Amino acid sequence: MANVTVIGAQWGDEGKGKIVDWLSARADVVVRFQGGHNAGHTLVVGDQTYKLSLLPSGIVRGTLSVIGNGVVLDPWHLRDEIAKLTGQGVSITPDTLQIAETCPLILPFHRDLDGLREDASGAGKIGTTRRGIGPAYEDKIGRRAIRVCDLAHLDALAPQLDRLCAHHDALRAGFGEPPIDRARLMAELAEIAPTVLPYAQPVWRTLNEAREAGRRILFEGAQGVLLDVDHGTYPFVTSSNTIAGSAAGGSGLGPSAAGFVLGIVKAYTTRVGSGPFPTELEDETGERLGVRGHEFGTVTGRKRRCGWFDAVLVRQSAAVSGITGIALTKLDVLDGFEELKICIGYRLGDRTLDYLPPHARDQAAAEPIYETVPGWSQSTAGARSWADLPAEAIKYIRRVEELIRCPVALVSTSPEREDTILVRDPFRD
Repeated sequence: MANVTVIGAQWGDEGKGKIVDWLSARADVVVRFQGGHNAGHTLVVGDQTYKLSLLPSGIVRGTLSVIGNGVVLDPWHLRDEIAKLTGQGVSITPDTLQIAETCPLILPFHRDLDGLREDASGAGKIGTTRRGIGPAYEDKIGRRAIRVCDLAHLDALAPQLDRLCAHHDALRAGFGEPPIDRARLMAELAEIAPTVLPYAQPVWRTLNEAREAGRRILFEGAQGVLLDVDHGTYPFVTSSNTIAGSAAGGSGLGPSAAGFVLGIVKAYTTRVGSGPFPTELEDETGERLGVRGHEFGTVTGRKRRCGWFDAVLVRQSAAVSGITGIALTKLDVLDGFEELKICIGYRLGDRTLDYLPPHARDQAAAEPIYETVPGWSQSTAGARSWADLPAEAIKYIRRVEELIRCPVALVSTSPEREDTILVRDPFRD
């Protein structure tokens, strides 16, 4: 049996929650390996809807769920998310949830700094979730982070606090803010520590033992490849590597453990926040996609920008992430369009490009080159086999496969878990 790594192949919000939930019923372990509570995964199980930001999607089914070392952890959000799910009848214990002892913590001053920077950035605003993700990753790389394991040794924290305060107090002063209240921070950490520490484990050992025992591991990515700090539309990106390769470094397993890499792709394109978006539709068609697709961010509630499917970007995502197959989601949103457009290249001045250039100015100036294909009038909502799909919908899927040079493994036709067409089984291929 193969392991499976699930990543978003666009700008996030592709419907990873449903697909991960669908797969987690057949997995033994589900692992988050990067990002923080800026992720937003919505799961619909029967008549119950679960909205997760930090916890792995397997938690709602009692599957062993692991938060790896590549994640930045807000302990107060963890407490609240556990409480919310517990209120929905989900049992969360150290038997079902493990957190890497080496996870860096998101602290209150990280959230402060995130907001202060955004407010002061003017036209340079990135559009972060203001949850402190970026500043927490900066402290990790700067070797200033307070980690989960430090919560068990608060009496030894003074040298680390010295490093943190030396950095952050100077930044806060530049924004006219007072220095970090060390006594208050220590009190807050002491209060939250008993909530977090029962889940703290050397998860690299748990995962290696699971692999040796032949258990099926599902790696759950957050955001999308186009938000990757190296491969995305920089600087309008997240603060971590969102590509499949991060599953190794962010979990404590070697790169061979990634297994089948499943890229989640919407049948059209959306984006939240600032940044280039070549196929964006600021017209009635874009509005129609947004309304039919209920395009609002799970975490922020912000309205998503909508546009036609961009095969160039998905092909690029598939290449840099080693995607084995894609799960095409929200096909039903395209029902009723007389014709559909697919971006097959860009025009930049007198040049034609088959990739998105790296500079923000070139990205903003890139004009999409479209191929027009027939739409379909019949409904695809709830389809569970190829026979349920109109011929034009099947042709659309096949053309997408050709253009992105990657096969379709799953097709999702509604938020419901079972409304999925299985083309290729990731756990067996």
